[in-house]
Parts: sequence; structure tokens; C-alpha cells
Amino acid sequence: MSEKEGRKLDILVSGAGIAGLTAAHFLLRAGHNVLLIERAPALRASGQNVDVRGHGLTVLQRMNTPQFNAESAVRAKTTEEKGLRFVDAADRPRAEFPVDDGTSFTGEIEIMRGDLALVLYESIKHMSGLKVEFGIKIEAIDQSNPEKVAVGLNGSWPSDKTLGTRKFDLVIAADGIMSSTRRLVFQEAAMNVVKPLSQWSCWFSIPWEESDSAWARWYNAPKGRMILIRPDSGNLTRVSLWTMTRDPEVERSLTELLGSSMMAQKQYWVDLFQGAGWEASRVLDGIDDADDFYMQKIAQVKMDSWSNDRVVLVGDAGYCPSPVSGMGVTTAMTGAYVLAGEINHAPENVQAACKAYEDKMRPFTNVAQKLAPGTPGAANPETAWGIWLLYFFLGFVSSTRLYKLFGSGINPPSQAMKLPDYGI
Repeated sequence: MSEKEGRKLDILVSGAGIAGLTAAHFLLRAGHNVLLIERAPALRASGQNVDVRGHGLTVLQRMNTPQFNAESAVRAKTTEEKGLRFVDAADRPRAEFPVDDGTSFTGEIEIMRGDLALVLYESIKHMSGLKVEFGIKIEAIDQSNPEKVAVGLNGSWPSDKTLGTRKFDLVIAADGIMSSTRRLVFQEAAMNVVKPLSQWSCWFSIPWEESDSAWARWYNAPKGRMILIRPDSGNLTRVSLWTMTRDPEVERSLTELLGSSMMAQKQYWVDLFQGAGWEASRVLDGIDDADDFYMQKIAQVKMDSWSNDRVVLVGDAGYCPSPVSGMGVTTAMTGAYVLAGEINHAPENVQAACKAYEDKMRPFTNVAQKLAPGTPGAANPETAWGIWLLYFFLGFVSSTRLYKLFGSGINPPSQAMKLPDYGI
């Protein structure tokens, strides 16, 4: 570190996901002390396909060290997905979008979210200044002391351990779209910041079969239902089921279902997709045995400010762009890098560093959260006629390769901000 950037900070990072691990990486590289906590009992090595592109790929490359080449480790775990095919009930391709040069639906680097998290954790676990605690969550935050923030750290069920109250120079909340730290610190300002997109999904894995290939396959069924099957890096196939919820009563019932058992959640999706055609029967047969099943509301997080004194939000906790944007991981990694860089640039004034981070990242996230007109509803037509129109349009775009004209728009946030090089 330079003389200006020579002060070591004690920093709490809450959440060992993509954003939290990236922030920890660069803060540790800069010489700061990091306590990384995760409410889960272990690193969450689950999740679906994600891609790393644009500034996210640059950030990954800047993680490379003589001791550990993060980019090579990630590339070794990619799913090698060749692209996305839209198929009909007979599995006939109606539109095809190859990986190509990164302007398509499939990014250059497609990897399972859990595999990416494992690589990022591997990149930091031996770094000096790091302490990691699993099964721990933030229970209280006191910012009455202008010099430090006091944080109550207690066990997250089923853990009964406690770390008591610790003091830090800064708290980074990287605890996801439903961030409990955001609610605790921002209070009224955190109300109604999760903006639903009237879409729900569930995710799980099923055994690989010969019909599966290196291509992701997308199938639409009437009543706003969609099945997406994607390759895994192992002997599994990843499935996600999607549905639109334009009825407020259905939206409320699904929100309540999130608090129910996994068995009840699985049964809902089984009932919903009965008779959907294509490979629905195979998918529903596999859902019972899936131990990695989870469901979620598709939404974005939009906040007026990402910091409150010595607490700052990063990744989905502050600006989730939603899975349908395709920019979740790239936005999280970029935001975490910029935050770490600004903190290291002005360690004597973390409040000013947090403001500089937001000033730089806000244009990027604003663009990342912009969805194509009609999204996500246009991707889930209600009728057979609507599905035909969708496939006709996509087939035309695919065959004429028109997507190359606007395909760079799949990754437009990189044009909204020049990524600083903080030298860490």
C-alpha cells in the first residue's frame, strides 16, 4: 500500500457469496483485516448457471496472483455451454443463439454459481488478515460511536455459538436480495425496495440423459410456463421452472409458500407443470429426489442510497438486477471491486469512500437493471399463439443474426462506466 493508503482497517463482511468473497479478496490484498461471516453452516456451494462477462471478467483477471490463478481455476470449472436453443414440444430447435463472441445469451464463461463461490473462497482462504465464521449472523448494529460501528454477532440456526459484540471500522452487507442487514440499518428506507417482476422460478438438478447436450434448451408451454434445461460441469443437468404471477392473490400465496416446507414448494411446481409437454414429465419425476431445490421471487432491488454511516451494501443487497438480466454476477463482482478500491483509496474516511463507490457504480447498475421492453412477461406467453409469435420472432433474429446489432446490449453496463484500476 502507498503511504496515503497505509491505514489498516478492521472490516466485517456479512455474506460469503459472490459479492462478499470478491470484496474480501481485494480488501485482504490491500492489507486490511477482514472478518467474513456467513449465516449458513458452510459455504453455499449450490445454485444455477451464472456467467462472468465484461467488467466482471476483468475483475476476475485482476484476482490472479502468482500463488493462485483465479481465472484459470474458473475456466477449468465451466459448463462449456455452447449456446441457447429455443425448442418446441418435439424438441425441434426454433431459434439458436451460440456463444459466439459474447453478444449472445450465453456468456464466454458459464459456470455453476457454487463452483464460482468455491474458486473465490480458495483465492482468499490462506490470505493474511482473514478470519471466517460460518453459522453467524448480524443481530444488532450500533453506530452511536463516530469512530467505530459496534456489531452484535450471534449464531444462526442451528448454530448456537456467539461472537458477542465486536467493533469495526466498516460493515459490508453482502447478504443478498433479502438482506437482513439492510432492514436492520436502513429501516424505513429499506421498505419496499425489493421490486417484484411478477415472475417466480424454482431451481434444481436432475440426472443427465443422452438427450441433454452442451446446449441449453428453453421450452415454453401455455399458461405462462417455461422450462429451461442447462448443462452442468458434472454428471447432472440443471433445471429451472418459470411462471408469471399477474394475479395479486397468486403472488400473495406464493410469498406465503416461501415460508413453507420444501415438500410443499415442490408439490406446487409439480401441480403447475403437469401436462406441460416436452420433457416436463422427466423434470417432474426428478424434482422429488432433488436435494438442491429452491424457489425464489424474481425481483430487483432499488435503493436511493447504498450506505449509512459505516455500513454499506454491495451486490444483490443493494442493487440486485434479477436473474433475467444476466448481469447478477458481473454486477456483484464489479461493485465489490470498486468498493474495495475506494475504501483502500480513502481509509481515513470510509463514509467518503462509500459515497465515491456509489457515485462510480450507480450509472453501471442503472443500466444493468434496465430490462428489454416487455421483459420478463414476453418470455412467458400465456397462449399457444403467443408462443408461436415468440418463436417466430426469435427464429428471425437468430437466422439473420440481428442479435449482433443489439447483442452488445446484453452487456451494456460496461459502456456506462470505465472500470478503475486500483492497483490492488
